[in-house]
Amino acid sequence: MRVLIAEDDELMLRIVEFRLKKDGHEVVLARDGNDALQKVEDYEPDLIISDVMMPYRSGLEIVAAVKEKHQTPIIILSGMGHEDMVLEAFRLGADDYLTKPFSPSELSVRIKRFGVVKR
Repeated sequence: MRVLIAEDDELMLRIVEFRLKKDGHEVVLARDGNDALQKVEDYEPDLIISDVMMPYRSGLEIVAAVKEKHQTPIIILSGMGHEDMVLEAFRLGADDYLTKPFSPSELSVRIKRFGVVKR
């Protein structure tokens, strides 16, 4: 499965990337919202994992823009205290969320729920 990870925290980005590659996924990285939206168009990921708080465009803007054109599943990552943003993300079409910090194993299980076939 091709997974786009949109995360501006370098450590979190690398942890998620490591786990997904270990699980056999192809990983595309974006460090800000503009880059994430460009990579959605360039790479057509099977799944998007996005932080809520991102430079240039928020995770909410990513959800809204992607869901306008695509049916790509989106998992939102949110820090504690951003519950209102998570609710807004669901309203815009997000499919799941995880609160930071989270277990990489839990992320793996949630990804499997989507049942997207590996490319």
